[in-house]
Amino acid sequence: MNLSMKWLSEYIDINAPIREFVHEMTMSGSKVEGYEIEGEGIENVVVGEVLSIERVPDSDRLVQCMINVGNAEPIQIVTGADNVNVGDLVPVALDGSTLPGGKKIKRGKLRGVMSYGMLCSLDELGLTINDFPYAIEDGIFILSDDPELKSSIQIGQDIRQAIGFDDVKVEFEITSNRPDCLSVLGLAREASATFDTPLNVHAPKVSGSGGDVNSHLEVEVENKELCPRYIAKVVKNVKIASSPIWMRERLRASGVRPINNLVDITNYVMLEYGQPLHAFDSRYVDGAKIIVRNARQGEKIMTLDGAERELSSDMLVIADENKPIAVAGVMGGEFSGVMEDTTTVIFESASFNGASVRNTAKRLGMRTDASARYEKGIDSCTTLPAILRACELIEMLGAGEVVDGTIDRDSSDKTQKRIPLDSNFINSFLGIKISEQEMIDILKKLDFEFSDGDIIVPRVRIDVESDADLAEEIARIYGYDNIPTTQPRGLAEAKLTDEQKYKKKLSSIMLGFGYNEIITYSFMSPKAYDKINLPADSELRSSVKISNPLGEDTSVMRTTTIASMLEILSRNYNNRNKNVKLFELATLYIPNEDKSKLPDERAQLTIGIYEENADFFTLKGVIESALGGMGIAECDFASCTDNPTFHTGRCAIIEIDGKEIGAFGEVHPTVLENYDIGTKVYVAQLDIGSMMEFSVAEKTYQPLPKFPAVTRDLSLICDDEIPVASIEKAIKKGAGNLLENIELFDLYKGAQIEKGKKSVSYSLTLRSHDSTLTDDRADKAVKLVLRELGNIGITIRV
Repeated sequence: MNLSMKWLSEYIDINAPIREFVHEMTMSGSKVEGYEIEGEGIENVVVGEVLSIERVPDSDRLVQCMINVGNAEPIQIVTGADNVNVGDLVPVALDGSTLPGGKKIKRGKLRGVMSYGMLCSLDELGLTINDFPYAIEDGIFILSDDPELKSSIQIGQDIRQAIGFDDVKVEFEITSNRPDCLSVLGLAREASATFDTPLNVHAPKVSGSGGDVNSHLEVEVENKELCPRYIAKVVKNVKIASSPIWMRERLRASGVRPINNLVDITNYVMLEYGQPLHAFDSRYVDGAKIIVRNARQGEKIMTLDGAERELSSDMLVIADENKPIAVAGVMGGEFSGVMEDTTTVIFESASFNGASVRNTAKRLGMRTDASARYEKGIDSCTTLPAILRACELIEMLGAGEVVDGTIDRDSSDKTQKRIPLDSNFINSFLGIKISEQEMIDILKKLDFEFSDGDIIVPRVRIDVESDADLAEEIARIYGYDNIPTTQPRGLAEAKLTDEQKYKKKLSSIMLGFGYNEIITYSFMSPKAYDKINLPADSELRSSVKISNPLGEDTSVMRTTTIASMLEILSRNYNNRNKNVKLFELATLYIPNEDKSKLPDERAQLTIGIYEENADFFTLKGVIESALGGMGIAECDFASCTDNPTFHTGRCAIIEIDGKEIGAFGEVHPTVLENYDIGTKVYVAQLDIGSMMEFSVAEKTYQPLPKFPAVTRDLSLICDDEIPVASIEKAIKKGAGNLLENIELFDLYKGAQIEKGKKSVSYSLTLRSHDSTLTDDRADKAVKLVLRELGNIGITIRV
């Protein structure tokens, strides 16, 4: 819906700048898509008077004109137009002026004669022949050809102001539930409430010319359900002419092409009241009778657009005694419109069922401005004032004589909706605290009434049906910005669960290590178990089967995430991605023994890596760092030789306090071959639930040491199969609280070492936190360490 701000100013005094206007209207519920200032690209173009015309020497077409533009001296302009005469008032683009499209006008010579500007045509001003029907389309725009315009303009006046091309058009997006806003009056009502400014609307007045409308026309409504109200008036001695400038200006700003006074009046009233009208030439209404009925099956009509259309029995038509003359609410018939020789007109203003109009327009493929309004719903209360307004304009423009009397076939429901005003509910619903009287005052601005505790809804507001709707009306006029921010009631607080927080932190740590997160499907192919070398009797092969899978490759829910990780690593490897480090926070689905219950869902951290310098210990370091970052200070690693997915002897399980939380290692060459990966790959899978169980969320402060440390180095001999982790565990147990740090600095196997044995060397940092550690006390701690090492067969190297 395009709104002319000049038109709006007739009903309400708006002093706000256009930017403020569109903002406030949007905030109060009337969304503005944008606005356009007419003639904004026109600068330094004025009204000029032609004083003299002389032929340019050596030219058959060019003439030089002296033009009075309101300055001390006239200016000379050369033109090739042949419709300019002395005394004409014309648009003059002066030297340095700008025309629509950014065209600049500068002085120059034509055939050796100086020209200090340009005389403008309609097109050069961005106008069309519809805006000024008397003008010559391909010649200079002669302003003085219109007596109305000639009497109002002044020489030297800005052309935009002179011809009324300075309006501001505001485009509103009107939602389907607000058909009342598809009108100037509707938007004026909204603006009045938004800016708390009085609305000035006068009731149409028709003088009449005598006679009786019933002697000219008879109206019968057969289908009162689809047409609850039909009003007709008759205008005789019609004079077809151009509409006055002010009407053409408003129609143009609203996006409607002016045609002639009769047609323009129907369009004008439709825009003003939101009520479509139609004007029938009485000569083509057989029997001087209008019948509103359903079309007969297969009946045809030639519509105004020149197309013949076949009708069905569920379509409503306006007919005379012999034929349909219009499709109700959509379009008139070929000979139903106003013509140049029309002398008597029948005006129609009716209320049609919106669903019926919508279905008819859709099936006939002829959606119109009228049908767009009817299908959203138009209350019958607007039909009478709209047709009276049209007749008022007829008399105002001298376009005809209105016959006395009105034919009004009215079977519409006059009941107005009443909604109890519950101020407590509205305050609670909106989160505000205003009095009931303030609510009533706000609603009265929107034409609601208050009576006996109820709000009486205006009939045009078909969208208001409940107290929640009343709350919305109050909120938008009260101001959404004025409503304090409060916590929603009756809703759970939106916050992350402990597991979600844990995963988010874990993801951040892995990203910090330079790993990329992936997301894979939770369903997989049963063949994936074979690809990762799972034994036939493995419990992991017991999967939840999907009852309606997309295919075999997505037929079961996964019980391991390693297969999904290897799929992504394979894809990267075969796309020549040389260095890949990935992780996934995935979910396993372990079947429940009770088949009626849902499977057990277990969150997993899966890590996968292949790159030039990566090895088993690279992944081990990442795991230790990740666990440390999640508040798990210590974990144990134990060799694993029975996992066929991993390379024999290059796999370890991860334990905390004796509980297995995951496994990692180098993927078995056979598995790599199954996934078409030609390089070493290292994969880990950890249970997030178990990690959470052992994570310590609280961080404790460790003060800087006050006393000096003592270091001791130990070189040990042990069996080759004893893991370093076991050695360090024994050292920690023996040293107790005095051990501050332990560091492996040498590992040796060679000629001086017995076969099957290895030499490991550690540097121990010992410190007491309550006194200076003496050598004797440090030596006692080392003896305890050696005793613990001896218990697992480790001796000091000599």
